Amino acid sequence: MMFVEPESMTASTRGGKPWQAHLIDQGWCNFTPEDHAVWDILFKRQVQLLRGRVVSSFLDGLDLLELNAPGVPELTRLNQRLLARTGWRCVSVAGLVPDEAFFAMLADRLFPIGNFIRTRVHLDYLEEPDCFHDIFGHVPMLAHTGMANAMQSIGDLGLRAIAAGLGHHVARLYWHTIEFGLCREADHVRILGAGLASSFGEARASLEDESIERRRFTVEEAIAASYRHDAMQPLYFVSDSLEAVVSALEGATLSHLTVPEPTSA
Repeated sequence: MMFVEPESMTASTRGGKPWQAHLIDQGWCNFTPEDHAVWDILFKRQVQLLRGRVVSSFLDGLDLLELNAPGVPELTRLNQRLLARTGWRCVSVAGLVPDEAFFAMLADRLFPIGNFIRTRVHLDYLEEPDCFHDIFGHVPMLAHTGMANAMQSIGDLGLRAIAAGLGHHVARLYWHTIEFGLCREADHVRILGAGLASSFGEARASLEDESIERRRFTVEEAIAASYRHDAMQPLYFVSDSLEAVVSALEGATLSHLTVPEPTSA
């Protein structure tokens, strides 16, 4: 069954939004039995790894959205549950989208999902995000009201930042929180970011490798720090709590982005 836009979505997105040209059908019927088997392998081992390592809201999101069902999730069904909880929807794209389109999607409470999945050969790492990273890594936290609102806020900020020539600054903030952030929960450091939650190797390293630097998160520090997109991160930021990082992202403004060029991570 191909992706069909909900009626409430089509009525609000016919105005030449910058992201519309990137939307495609999910083509769920084109996922092969092998594709679904790969999803199941990834899902099972990642859930086993993350228990005791990820924020509890992530595991809550898996259950609330019924992501434990076998096979690659069908976006129409997933959207029914997600929309009812926080007003977010997942939309299918062919791969990475330009920053302006990406932040515009977030501002409209849409999250882009790659319409492909890695092969068994690349179970442990794939540089371009696939549907496992996008759905398993990101979507559970979109069922959390605070994080859902914070994601929309960073989308709004991203658009303003790009217009002001500061897009690379807000990209660092997104990277060090939404993708690779850590946070404290019940006196323990837990995984928050989707890049960590969906990575078998880096999820463990982010918490246990003593050679990796971990700094207390502030918006200013995160914006001033560079990052790696092609290797494990040499630096992680640790928020005081999930509520604290949500508050920081919702409260971030353009004035926070006018900082010196990044320090080397």
